[in-house]
Amino acid sequence: MASDETRYTNKVFMAGALPLMKTIATDVPNLKKKFEGVNAVYQVSAKVNAQEKEAVHFIVENGEWSVKLGEYFGQQKIDAELEFASMEKMNAFMKGDMTKLPKMHIKSFSKFVKFMMVLLKMSSLLSIAEPPENDEETSVLLCKLYFYLLSSGISQLNKLGHPAIHEWTLKSPDRCYQWEVVGHPECTAYIRIKAGKSRAGRGEYKRAKPFFCMKFDSPTSALKILLGTGDMFQMTADKQLMMEGGPEFGVQIGDYMMVVGDLAK
Repeated sequence: MASDETRYTNKVFMAGALPLMKTIATDVPNLKKKFEGVNAVYQVSAKVNAQEKEAVHFIVENGEWSVKLGEYFGQQKIDAELEFASMEKMNAFMKGDMTKLPKMHIKSFSKFVKFMMVLLKMSSLLSIAEPPENDEETSVLLCKLYFYLLSSGISQLNKLGHPAIHEWTLKSPDRCYQWEVVGHPECTAYIRIKAGKSRAGRGEYKRAKPFFCMKFDSPTSALKILLGTGDMFQMTADKQLMMEGGPEFGVQIGDYMMVVGDLAK
């Protein structure tokens, strides 16, 4: 039976990282062009035991991606699936261990190649260690990816019963925590929590003012925090990082951001 650490790590990859492929295929012009007019079904899965799988699948209709957690049971045949023998092997592969390759079930080789181009682009982006210089387009995309990963990762860990995160949501009234970059509304994500329940969202939370907002003055400033290369105290003093809400709540959400980040390393 898989350990808790293995299950948490796999959930971050399956429900937090892999869905970012939709954003990449949509936002990177040369990849978006490759999917023009394409209809396809893709899946990534990891065996839990002989009968069960953890999975995420992607349905591409005329170039438009949708992401669904769980196995695909639709009428179309899957064009390409990466099937890992275990969650442990998938986790290792996602962390860069190329000896833990999945089985590749390929119905359409041309569609498989397109899928792998998106996966490799995601890998290259998430392996960037320093904020890109003089490349705002990449910086904005990276911010989106990390904000989406963090909000989804925290929410999914709560649903899986991660002790610290679930206890935090259990004790919480209805509250929304948001990340955003000034001047880039597309770089916004949030998590809403209440009495043990959570929901991650992309874009601005519009029902009410967020209870707490971690706001950055630029994509570069956001990446300095997200990649761990900036001094949070100095950046707060310089108003590169603005915490709207009680500082203690910033510490809380920062702790859970680190939980997701550590699992994904």
